[in-house]
Amino acid sequence: MKNLTLEHIAQACKGIYKGSEADKTREAAAICTDSRKVQEGSLFVPIRGARADGHDFIEGVMEKGALATLSEKDLGEKPYPYIQVESSLQAVKDIAEYYLKQLQIPVVGITGSVGKTSTKEMIASVLSQKYKVLKTQGNFNNELGLPLTVFNLREEHEMAVLEMGISDFGEMHRLAKIARPDTCVITNIGLCHLEFLKSRDGILKAKTEIFDFLEDDGHIVLNGDDDKLVTVKEVKGIRPVFFGLENHQGIWADQVQSEGLRGISCRIHMGEDSFQVLIPVPGRHMVYNALAAAAVGQIYGLSQEEIKEGIQSLQPVSGRFHIINTDRYTIIDDCYNANPVSMKASLDILSDALGRKVAILGDMGELGEDQVDMHREVGVYAASRNIDVLLCVGELSAYMAEAAQLTAPAKEIRHFATKEELLEELPCILGQGDHILVKASHFMEFGKILEALQE
Repeated sequence: MKNLTLEHIAQACKGIYKGSEADKTREAAAICTDSRKVQEGSLFVPIRGARADGHDFIEGVMEKGALATLSEKDLGEKPYPYIQVESSLQAVKDIAEYYLKQLQIPVVGITGSVGKTSTKEMIASVLSQKYKVLKTQGNFNNELGLPLTVFNLREEHEMAVLEMGISDFGEMHRLAKIARPDTCVITNIGLCHLEFLKSRDGILKAKTEIFDFLEDDGHIVLNGDDDKLVTVKEVKGIRPVFFGLENHQGIWADQVQSEGLRGISCRIHMGEDSFQVLIPVPGRHMVYNALAAAAVGQIYGLSQEEIKEGIQSLQPVSGRFHIINTDRYTIIDDCYNANPVSMKASLDILSDALGRKVAILGDMGELGEDQVDMHREVGVYAASRNIDVLLCVGELSAYMAEAAQLTAPAKEIRHFATKEELLEELPCILGQGDHILVKASHFMEFGKILEALQE
């Protein structure tokens, strides 16, 4: 890893190096926080967690061939080098910030209330038509996940596309200090994390902390249809590039047409030029993701042909509107996370499917004091769509089912307190050829429902 010698690591995280002078100049091959995944020549970072303390595994990882370890404790005299730090978590952030500076590659930072991951995937797909890109994997988008993503970068990479997720004030500032994005993308200002951020204005304030470390020659890409983001006129002398369906002042789209579960087509306008494209994931919200990617592609010199190819080459990821075909059902796996906006978008897509349509919906988290009303709102919306069966699971989803039943008494709508109760009844409810949407917040662990459906 470029310039990540033990001496430089100690300096970056303000740690105290303890070991031989000869080892000081050795370079870490990797940085790891999971003792089970330590590679030979890597630096181990022991993190104190709720269930385990990484310091308990130091001796084991050193026996596996790790180069060195961080430690919040004075380990005394050891036959291996280590760096004593005040906080392993802060140290890993400081090291990531230092390492990213060594690579000197453009960083696209992506945040927003909804659609961060799908936008990240779309932008990476587009940029990959011209550059060697590293993107955030899974949900590695927080104050530990972001540094671990940065540590996967190597000198052959030409761009980094980094997702940045928060739940409270100050977090984005700390993430931006690590990533220092050259281009900041914000998808929207929705209703996530109201429990901590209180209002959409609070969410706007917290998300726009991403600009705190933006360079003077950087770029800003914002959803111009979002009533909060459109108020951002200029940051550090930089005027945002807007994208949208209603706002036509930047990158915009029209002729939006659902192609069922094949995807959604539209015409994307970039200045005086435009092109027709099929986005291979269904849902009107995917048009916004494609527009954001087109804006970023244009910033980094891609042709319209390359942008189109990147959009059409998008590969869905598990849990993010991933369509699974079995010999009995078509399953729409959208169970990574949920909020009222994404719930409604997914219900819209399900309603376009052919055949019998079943929505299995669960509780949405972190919605604050209005969480009951928001679940009722989704229930009313679900009842209004072209959906045959609505199955609600969880404590809060009882309000969703109740509101749906009042709205559409003739529809088949049922509530289950637990996943286990649902799974017991599911074989009697579902039929051959059903199209089934599975969606809830991550803590509901709806992956178990997906497993059962596939079995």
